[in-house]
Amino acid sequence: MNKKNKIIIISIIFLLILAGLFYFRAQVYYSQGNSSASQSFEIKKGEGNAEIAERLKAENLISGKIYFYYYLRSHGFQNKIMPGVYSLSGNMKIPEIVSVIINSESQFIKITFPEGFTMKQMAEKLNSNGLSGDEFLKIANTPGELKKRYSYLTPDSVKTLEGYLFPDTYFFKKDISAENIVGRMLDTFDGKLNDQMQKDILKQNKSINDVIIMASIVEREVQTLEDMKIASGIFWKRIASGQRLQSDAPLSYILGDTNDQHSGKDLELNSPYNTYRFSGLPPAPISNPGINAINSAIYPENSNYNFFLTASVNGEKKVIYSKTFQEHVANKQKYGL
Repeated sequence: MNKKNKIIIISIIFLLILAGLFYFRAQVYYSQGNSSASQSFEIKKGEGNAEIAERLKAENLISGKIYFYYYLRSHGFQNKIMPGVYSLSGNMKIPEIVSVIINSESQFIKITFPEGFTMKQMAEKLNSNGLSGDEFLKIANTPGELKKRYSYLTPDSVKTLEGYLFPDTYFFKKDISAENIVGRMLDTFDGKLNDQMQKDILKQNKSINDVIIMASIVEREVQTLEDMKIASGIFWKRIASGQRLQSDAPLSYILGDTNDQHSGKDLELNSPYNTYRFSGLPPAPISNPGINAINSAIYPENSNYNFFLTASVNGEKKVIYSKTFQEHVANKQKYGL
């Protein structure tokens, strides 16, 4: 190989390396992800740079992990990423994303509402996180125009939004209005209660409100999906036979306590929520049930059981079933209830 050819080959290699460096730099500073929509991205305490880069790539927010990681290292940002919830999009370049996530001020507030929370409990949690819980509760109690969005909220029997505010983990902007919080939760409920579920409810000659009332009771009575299905079956069987539900959960709702069992004057309370005294369902949901409780209310399990109680067994709560009233009484005595 003559000297001229060597120079040509070296020049080509140099140009290729230079082009590669320019391409790499362009990817680091100017590339974008494949997702144009804004989305919430949560960075948890203890997450490493590699893990964050992996998730950013998986959610199409960056074009490549190596570009993101290189930018962090070359600018000394490895240990400056702050935990929080951020609004990001694939339209943002890597320097823009990094400038957001090293900011100590998270743009969103993460709130988790457990299954079975009441509107009041939700409002208290919103207040404790700096959001407008009082206004949220006011809207939920007098929803007005919001009811018109969904056909199952329009019947006169639906007075408030108790039961329809779906319990989930939400990311709320710090300046979000109470009305938008309510709207987000109603939209989530609407997405969970799909068309097939609504059709199946109608086939059973039940209203959606009746099912949500049942789900709200089941949610507060038992914990597991299996127990929810059995308990729902027992309760629907009692309603069909004209028997009183005899559930303590509606009493706790109206009395404002957390008792598993009631006695004395509580059982004589003159309230439609007292299912020991009045037959049928209470007039409205008593909590905001999760999807397991809703499914159990729609698709209960038929069993030979007619009674159940919750007892502490070896330090854990367990549901004890019985077929006859005599067995039920014996179980109550056995577990000291």
